[in-house]
Amino acid sequence: MSGHSKWANIKHRKGAQDAKRGKIFTKLIKEITIAARIGGGDLESNSRLRLAVDKAKQGNMPKDNIDRAIKKGTGDLDGVVYEEGTFEGYGAGGVAVIVEFMTDNRTRTVADVRHAFNKYGGSLGVSGSVAFMFDRKGQILFDEECDFDTIFEAALEAGAEDVKEDDSMIEVLTDPTEFETVRNALTMQGIKFQSAQVTMIPQNMSQVAGKQAESLMKMIDVLEDNDDVQNVYTNFDISDEEMERIMG
Repeated sequence: MSGHSKWANIKHRKGAQDAKRGKIFTKLIKEITIAARIGGGDLESNSRLRLAVDKAKQGNMPKDNIDRAIKKGTGDLDGVVYEEGTFEGYGAGGVAVIVEFMTDNRTRTVADVRHAFNKYGGSLGVSGSVAFMFDRKGQILFDEECDFDTIFEAALEAGAEDVKEDDSMIEVLTDPTEFETVRNALTMQGIKFQSAQVTMIPQNMSQVAGKQAESLMKMIDVLEDNDDVQNVYTNFDISDEEMERIMG
């Protein structure tokens, strides 16, 4: 499996664990709030807000929580003002890492992220140091029980760029502007996906193993458990055997 698909699958499982702790709600509320602040509270005209609300619904967030987050973003309710941004750097083994954050205290977030990189053999870089290694794409994932031919035909007809299959996953990739169209077309045909998001896809993979792989996974886990961190993207590639060993 390609590294980004493998990590997406791990994140999907981890997301279910985070949801039980309520951590996923914290990140989704931030995204909804800042999307509403930037583009307004109308779902029809604000595509970023529409995607954030869709993801919140997929995560079974109560409607009242969604509505409050939108109102805080539009200023109809008092709320915290969030700043968003990106950190770039390298993890153990020279793996490229992008960290997207939303915070009400940039100083705290910078310190926490730098500490995670330093503790696990990584280093923060300057803006643009690794972003050129990634492409922003819409990504829709299906498990291996789905019919590849059906997904392939429906996705390409709806405007997808590519459909890939491996031993445990089917991956549909789209231009970000076509993501909603493709996802909605698949949904309307009754094709159920495992996850759907606009993400950063690495152009090339970086192989890691042993201690470096362990340090990398620990660093990413710490970053993703930080409430200020929205997303972590990386170009690692780890063998299935090594992944099983690390994941226990």
